[in-house]
Amino acid sequence: MALLAAAPHRLLFFGGSVAVLLSMTWWALELTWMRFSLPGWPQPPIPPGWAHAMLIQYGMFPLFIFGFLLTVFPRWLNQPALPRSRYIPVAGAVFGGYVLANLALLGSAWLLKIGVIAMLVGYLAGVRTLVGVWLAAGGRDDHARSCLLALLMGTLGLAAFLAYLFGAPVGFATLAVRLGTFGLLLPIFFTVVHRMLPFFSSRVVAGYRVVRPRWSLPLVWLLLLVRLSLEWRGARAWLWLADLPLALVLSWHALAWQPWKARRPGLLLVLHLAFAWLPLAFVLYGVQDVILGTRGQFVLGRAPLHVLGIGFFGSMLVAMVTRVSHGHSGRPLKMGGVAWLCLGLLQLVVLLRIRAELGGDSYLWLVIAAYGWLAAFLPWVLHSAWIYLTPRVDGKPG
Repeated sequence: MALLAAAPHRLLFFGGSVAVLLSMTWWALELTWMRFSLPGWPQPPIPPGWAHAMLIQYGMFPLFIFGFLLTVFPRWLNQPALPRSRYIPVAGAVFGGYVLANLALLGSAWLLKIGVIAMLVGYLAGVRTLVGVWLAAGGRDDHARSCLLALLMGTLGLAAFLAYLFGAPVGFATLAVRLGTFGLLLPIFFTVVHRMLPFFSSRVVAGYRVVRPRWSLPLVWLLLLVRLSLEWRGARAWLWLADLPLALVLSWHALAWQPWKARRPGLLLVLHLAFAWLPLAFVLYGVQDVILGTRGQFVLGRAPLHVLGIGFFGSMLVAMVTRVSHGHSGRPLKMGGVAWLCLGLLQLVVLLRIRAELGGDSYLWLVIAAYGWLAAFLPWVLHSAWIYLTPRVDGKPG
């Protein structure tokens, strides 16, 4: 346990790795029950789709996010590394609450409330710690500010969901689900990529031109807030006002970051490949919005959402966590066969999930995609866990 707690990323990435399998194991079994019927399979105290969305968006991904930010914030801002007393409570509350909430999906409403309360306590502790680091550095870093704003939005979303669990209107739950996607995860992922992808590329590609425009962070934030507002007001036919500009802005970034120069090493290539899913997701959203606005038809279903969630978030998770895990354990900065296998299978899972929206036996395709996720991630999780549970290979602390 002392080794696992030696650095924020070890402890929280380990929890996130467990969550990668735990969340999708429950969802795969739930989908199996929906499609094939599992005798005696208990049902969650909330709609299954909300349970799936909430625990992945506010539990699984944020374990990695807090692990990353509690590690890099002091480095970004030229502050000392955080002591264990500042990140162990965050890991304990977020992961412990996440596990309790997952157990609650077997039919316990009161345990779900306790789990969400614990997660919210962890969020507040994590945000307080990161705000302290930011203020100590003068509060000037744009990327740190953007990440903090996203974490505050996530804290608001988790609090809204907790209010729903205690009797608030259903709108609080739907707001929480949307804030998880467009207020928490997407802004943080984009902010980190905005800072790190050009930096990583410039370190290994000769003659690489760093493009990191200051205008794009506030512009993406503005468009995401417009999108959230439109969805909150039920104006789905007008979402193209945000989604089409987002598609253009994100496509511009994908090209401006010159992926054709980043074919080697593989650990850099996969960052560019993962990012390519993000503009594609908003192209699909834009097409969906225009057809909805002109014909009143909701085509593509949740395909754009899962291109975003599996394609971009999932692929970028594998790319970034592999890089951090290898770099902070003294290992060579290489993808390795396990990471390549995970990433390759994950691309297939995206296609399977899109296929589920195209008609036919949709639930069968959903089941296949869910078990595909587990097959893709199991070797990667085991390999990653070994890294977190063993000392650095170079003998250094951390």
